Amino acid sequence: MRKSIAESITKTVKDLNRSGVVDDITLKNIEKLCLPEIKDYPPAKIISIRKRFRLSQAALASVFNISPSTVQKWEQGNKKPAGASRKLLDIMERKGLEALL
Repeated sequence: MRKSIAESITKTVKDLNRSGVVDDITLKNIEKLCLPEIKDYPPAKIISIRKRFRLSQAALASVFNISPSTVQKWEQGNKKPAGASRKLLDIMERKGLEALL
């Protein structure tokens, strides 16, 4: 439900922006507040993202500034990415590795 509310608000503000009622700064602020919810990343998805960009576990760890053993634990399902790492996985999946470099 949260996602649909955020999408509805964003769409309404974009429409108001196009009609000149809401300025660009307000639109950007609303878009930042209505960021999509970051999904969970199960082991298979993490492996898939890493392989898509042809990265070793050590290389992915370096990009995220974490230890290679952490990436290994994610991929084995012994640990889940949280906080900044989850957001970085989301950015990498949606926008590519270049967005992080």
